[in-house]
Order: sequence, then C-alpha cells, then structure tokens
Amino acid sequence: MDRKHNSKLTNVARILRKNMTRQEKKLWYDFLKDYNVRFLKQKIIDDYIVDFYCSKARLIIELDGSQHYTDGGLLKDRIRTEKLEKRNLTVLRIQNIDVDKHFYNVCEYIDNFVKQAINE
Repeated sequence: MDRKHNSKLTNVARILRKNMTRQEKKLWYDFLKDYNVRFLKQKIIDDYIVDFYCSKARLIIELDGSQHYTDGGLLKDRIRTEKLEKRNLTVLRIQNIDVDKHFYNVCEYIDNFVKQAINE
C-alpha cells in the first residue's frame, strides 16, 4: 500500500503515544501489545493519526469518547473513515464505554476480525 506519511504529525503522534487515554492504555497493555499479530499505536496514515493499526489485517481501531458523538464529531469521523477506507483499510470504531464495561467482548470482536481478515 502506498501510504503518504505527513511528517508534520510525527511529534504529535509521539506525544499521543506517551499520553494515551485510560481506554487506549487498557486495550494496548492488556490485549494488543502482546497480541500474536503486530499492532502499532498512534500510527500516522496520510493526514491522520489512528489509535491502533495492524498492517497484516489492514485494520484500524479507533476508540471513541463522547466528543465523537456530537454533530461535528460524527461528520469528521465519517469523512476520516471514508478516506481511510479508500486505502482498502477497515476502520473499527469502538466506544470507550465498551472498553470499560465489555472489555472481553471488545477483545473477542477484534480477535475475530483479525483472524478473518488474515485468513481470506
């Protein structure tokens, strides 16, 4: 995949990696960090920094807090998702509350998606 890398976002991505949200930390340290398929956190793709990225499964995981459910947030996310999907990537949007209250189900959902994506 030909991915443009916006080098202006490098420092921002570095800061985001060091200052992950509580839900990002939970998903990273309790599941993705040692998952059997490699994930990256706060990965720059085009003009976006995605929460988590798995190149083998062509998967982006975005954790969404309440700011994503405003009219402006929904529109911004829709445009972002459409642009990323044009690169033949899948964007899974997961609510923070699901990480907090249904962590096992979130992990199972991601695991099932990855297994299906890499076996196709």
